[in-house]
Amino acid sequence: MRGMGNMQGMMKQMQKMQKKMAEAQEELGEKRIEGTAGGGMVTVVVSGHKEILEVNIKEEVVDPEDIEMLQDLVLAATNDALKQAEDLTSQTMGQFTKGINLPGM
Repeated sequence: MRGMGNMQGMMKQMQKMQKKMAEAQEELGEKRIEGTAGGGMVTVVVSGHKEILEVNIKEEVVDPEDIEMLQDLVLAATNDALKQAEDLTSQTMGQFTKGINLPGM
């Protein structure tokens, strides 16, 4: 019977951790991460859930003769924002898996 109490305690700990993980995920979704390119000429804002929220382009970077440059800047700013969001997610959620060796993770 002693093992059952141990199992119940472990289950309670897992439930607490699940709740904390869900709260952390929710908080991530509320974060706003900004990526830039071209010295701030193009800015992309994403959420912690990696959803693009805004794309801002300064007027002076718009050159109808060079659309490719603008596309490259938007792409670079988007990738910058998404990389920062990924880093934030790893940092935030990684605290829950520290020291746990889970196969496939």
